[in-house]
Amino acid sequence: MSAVSIQQLCIIGVGLIGGSLARALRQAGVVGEIVGCGRDEAHLQRACELKVIDRYSLDIAEAVRQADMVVVAVPMEAMATVFQALKGNLSANAVITDVGSVKGSAVKAVERVFGAIPVNYVPGHPIAGTEKNGVEASFAELYQGRRVILTPTQTTDMAALERVRQMWQACGAEVLEMPVQHHDEVLAATSHLPHMLAYALVDTLARMDDSQEIFTYAAGGFRDFTRIASSNPQMWHDICLANQAALLDVMRRFSDDLQLLIEAVEAGDSEFLRDTFTRAKQARDAFTAQE
Repeated sequence: MSAVSIQQLCIIGVGLIGGSLARALRQAGVVGEIVGCGRDEAHLQRACELKVIDRYSLDIAEAVRQADMVVVAVPMEAMATVFQALKGNLSANAVITDVGSVKGSAVKAVERVFGAIPVNYVPGHPIAGTEKNGVEASFAELYQGRRVILTPTQTTDMAALERVRQMWQACGAEVLEMPVQHHDEVLAATSHLPHMLAYALVDTLARMDDSQEIFTYAAGGFRDFTRIASSNPQMWHDICLANQAALLDVMRRFSDDLQLLIEAVEAGDSEFLRDTFTRAKQARDAFTAQE
């Protein structure tokens, strides 16, 4: 892999994901100037103090004007607004990518704004993160050994795709490619559904009469399972609505299986319970063995 050279990186949305990308690229020595952009000036000033970015602008058009790599790291609901502000203000050699969790929604937003999907747009999604938010939670090693999925469209320029691939590889990530629709189906099952379940479980327990006692005696397993319920509620609200069809499909499938489990417990069906738990353990063990 030849080293990527980004003369000026513009990150729109300098939070955990965007901030960690900036830190990783700076640590790798493959980026020149890093410009941050967002709506919260105090947040951007803090990013400068932490040396995550070199300077910032509250105006997207000004922030991206000389950038040769633009990374959109905002909530799904804000993407169309950001793309609209980008339109007509990019340099001739600029590559645009994003980090959105729902690629179909991001691609549709781009297409609506530009009329067609620009050849220099490379949809992407780093499969990395924590339950913490904000630039202060960012760290350079977030992407080390993690996967980044790129979902190029039929019109994506191969040179732009390669630049984005090299950018993520410089962060220590394994870069894969996947069709847009397949990405959204896979992530609905492996990421979006688990977040829905964690939020629902914590909310159910919190509304029980003896909730305080329940949480007092919760052990490590409860903490591990529900950790992601501390994630940003607005971000997951946006993801849930943006990937509605794929998420509903897998939620309904899980609901059907949960109903079978309820019936097995009610009937005292020992064989069904043992088979389900054994099958799940084997699948989980096989998954962790690959890590």
